Amino acid sequence: MRTAIYPGSFDPVTNGHLDIISRATKLFDKVIVLVSVNPIKPSSFSIQERKELLIKATSSLENVEIDSYDGLLIDYFNQKKADVIIKGLRAMSDFEYEFQMAMANKKLQGEAETIFLTASSENTFLSSSMVKQIAMFNGDISAFVPNCIHEQIKLRLKR
Repeated sequence: MRTAIYPGSFDPVTNGHLDIISRATKLFDKVIVLVSVNPIKPSSFSIQERKELLIKATSSLENVEIDSYDGLLIDYFNQKKADVIIKGLRAMSDFEYEFQMAMANKKLQGEAETIFLTASSENTFLSSSMVKQIAMFNGDISAFVPNCIHEQIKLRLKR
C-alpha cells in the first residue's frame, strides 16, 4: 500500500487544498492529510477545528485520513512508514520554500521523497490568508472554500 502525507496548516482548508487532496487520492492508496503546527504562524482555528473542517470537506474521499502532529514532519513520516510527502505549489515562490523543505527532509531521512502537485489554474491565487482577509471584511468566500464548511468558516472569521 502506497501512503502519502499531505501536510499543511489548513487554516482554513480551501478549495485549492481540496483539489490537491482529491488528485492525490487518485495517485496513492492512502492519503494522510496532516494538520501541522507552525509555532511561528498564529492560527484562526484550533487544530481540532481544522481537523473537523477537513473531515467534513473530504467525507466523499474514501482513502483519506485526517490527523495532526506537532513535531517534525519527518518524524511523523517515519512513524507512519509513509512513501511520499505531497506539497501543493501555486507559484515559483512556493517552489523555492517547498524545495528547501524537501531537501531538509531528504537530509534528515534519505528515503523521504517529496512530490509536488501544481495548483489547478483556478486556484493559483488562492491561499488561506486571502480567504481569512476577505471573510474578516464580510466578503463572499463561497468560491474559495468547500460548500459544506463555508458557513462555519464565514461565521468564525467575520469581525
